[in-house]
Parts: sequence; structure tokens; C-alpha cells
Amino acid sequence: MDTAVSTQPVLIDVQSCRQAYHKDANADLVVLDGVNLTLHEKEIVALLGRSGSGKSTLLRIVSGLLKPTAGSVTWRGVPVDGPTEGVAMVFQSFALFPWLTVQENVELGLEARGVAKAKREALAEAAIDMIGLGGFENAYPKELSGGMRQRVGLARALVVHPDLLLMDEPFSALDVLTAETLRTDLIDLWVEGKLPVKSVLMVTHNIEEAVLMCDRILVFSSNPGRVASELTVPFPHPRNRLDPAFRQMVDDIYALMTRRAAPEPKSPAAPPPSPLAMPLPRVGTNIMAGLMETLAGEPYNGRADLPALAASLQYEVDDLLPLGEMLQLLHFGVLEEGDISLTDQGRRFVEADVDERKRIFAEALRHYVPLVTMIRQVLDERWNHRASAVRFRDELEDHMSPDYAEDTLRTVIGWGRYAELFAYDEEAEQFSLEDIE
Repeated sequence: MDTAVSTQPVLIDVQSCRQAYHKDANADLVVLDGVNLTLHEKEIVALLGRSGSGKSTLLRIVSGLLKPTAGSVTWRGVPVDGPTEGVAMVFQSFALFPWLTVQENVELGLEARGVAKAKREALAEAAIDMIGLGGFENAYPKELSGGMRQRVGLARALVVHPDLLLMDEPFSALDVLTAETLRTDLIDLWVEGKLPVKSVLMVTHNIEEAVLMCDRILVFSSNPGRVASELTVPFPHPRNRLDPAFRQMVDDIYALMTRRAAPEPKSPAAPPPSPLAMPLPRVGTNIMAGLMETLAGEPYNGRADLPALAASLQYEVDDLLPLGEMLQLLHFGVLEEGDISLTDQGRRFVEADVDERKRIFAEALRHYVPLVTMIRQVLDERWNHRASAVRFRDELEDHMSPDYAEDTLRTVIGWGRYAELFAYDEEAEQFSLEDIE
């Protein structure tokens, strides 16, 4: 597919897209803001970013399943108003009907369109053969491996010959080898002109996957989701992961994703942001300690290139970046231009014994995590030194989605327990100072 993108017809055009959800008596939760996307025929484009950056939301907007709060979306120049004809989607979960055979699952979309039985059987058989499942037409999903089930999902999307194929992290539920085989097969079909689609728009958080498969990559920032960078991938297919230019592009994208955005100018009259408006990912103390120990040892000696570290630990960007950011938040590490390095405080932690580690961690929590400080202050001030988790969860939900609030609370519970700043009763959902100090 070496035709210049700029000369091809436009399929989807998204301009100034904003998606926000209203929260009673609170500021709206903004998921996407000011997003522009133009997708032409004969290109594969990746939406690359962290979980929660609004990529899947944008995919639903493009498909017509979700109407944006503001902005415009057109399909071949016509405003999108409801599900878009000529668009098919492949999901992260296989989403197959377990009581239907492979053949029957693939035929579903054709049946919904009123295609005659004989024709839909022929089209389904052709799609099943194309994605490498010939001979499994009469098998049920439970009899198939994960990779085979995802191939059925692909065949079901492709059998209607859509102009645009949307893929929402289609390989993330598969093991590494199966995912790699499926990526390669898809690209081979695309390059050979056998994939019955005009363009592909895919969501991923796997940097190498984006560079391996796509012609363009839109890198998203988070909170709210915005297109931070747009990159053209210049390499012809098939692509070699070991090519120095390929590796350099992966490194450059890691650098983009770890670069701190410049703070937005605030109105003098605007209130300061709440110290609780800080969503925390599910990152445990053991895995943080393990990463610091890895960084302190050979061959890193305190500093590592993120792509190399991710490869050696078999982590994806969605695993490694939140971990690095939490080390940075606690001043144990620094993320900078695609590298991660230990601070002096991080080295102190690695060299300390168990009790000293807990003391260092507690000190960092009190200084840099306002929610921990708030919980401990409430417990200190109350006569019975107890407080319900609901009280803090409600406050968090004033500033973030319920899912983010729950993740943040669970992270803080684990951190505070480790640092022996408070106890937590899971059954009663209650913080206390019981058995502390």
C-alpha cells in the first residue's frame, strides 16, 4: 500500500471532538477534548495511548455508536448520525455466541442485513478460509483457542466487506506468540490486497504493534484525551523489529509518552485544583520495590532505556509507564525522554532493610500523596480513630470517574497498609489506626 495518503478519498473526518459526562453538582468529567482525526482510504492508523486516554471512546464515536458532546464527525462527507454503514468492529473480547458454530457466528452480520442463505454461507466460508480457519466451520467457540476465537471475530467483521475496519485492542487478550502470528497474517493480507477493507483504524497501547502495523500513529495524552503527536511510519512492509530505524522510532515514541506536558495557563480567578484530583493506577508496593531493585542492579546501575527495560521484563507500555510514574510521584525515580532513573531516595530505599523501607515509603506518602495525608489526619482527629472508605470514595468521585476513584482508593489502601500509616478492614470497608504504632 504505497499510494500517498493525501491523494486518497477521506472516509472519516473528526473535528474538534469533545466527549464529557455530566456529574451532578460537580464539574463535567471530560474524556476527550479538541480531538481532530482525518482517515483516508488505503491506510492503517493507530490510536496509541494509555488506558483511560479516550481512545476506545473515540472509536465508538467514529462508528456512530456514541454521539460526541461537541464537534463534528462525517463519513464520506456526510454527518454521522447513528451506526455508520460500511464500518465493522473487532473487540478486545472475542464476543462470540457460545451456542453458535464458527460458521453461524460469522454469518450473523449478513443475516441481519437480510442476505440470502446460500449467499451468506458462501461469503462466510470465504471469510473463514481467508483468516485461516478452514475446516473449523462446525466447531463451537469453546472448542477453539483464544487466537482461533479472535480469528472468528475478525472473519465476522470482514465478511460484510466494510470500507472501514475498527479494531479495539484486538490482540491484547492473546498470548505473545498468538498475537504476533495474527498481526503478521493481517498485514500480509493487507499488503497483498486480500483484506476486503479500504482502511483500518485501531486502538492499541502497544508501541511496537503500532510501529509494526500502521502507516500513521496518533499519540494520545490523558485527562482529558487529546492528540499529543501525529507520526508517519516511513517503513515498507514487511517490517523488521530489529532494524535500527524501527528501534529508534519506538524509542522516540516512548520519549513522547514520558515527556511532561507544559502546564496550561490558568485564569487568575480560577480556583486551584483539588489535591484529590490525582487519579492513581493500581500499582502495588511489591512491584515498585522490584522495579527499583532491578534498576539499581546490573546492567542498569540506576538508569534504563524504557523500551529495553520493557522488553527484558516483558511489559507493555500500559504496565511500565504507570509504574514509572508512581516512582516519580514518590520521588523514587525520574521519567525523562524515554528513560527511567533512580533518585537518591530510590537508592536509599533499595539499600534499606524492611523496617527502614517502610519508614522511607511512609515519609514519601505523607509528602506527595494528599489522599494518604487526609485519611491519616481524619483518623488522628476522630475519637475512635476510624473512618468509612465511602467518605473518601465520594470525595474522589467529585473529581474523577467511579472507576478511577476505586483504583485510586485501592492503591492508597495498599500503600498505607505497607507503610503502616493505617489499617483497613475489607469487610467493613473501614480505615482505622488499630495495631498501628
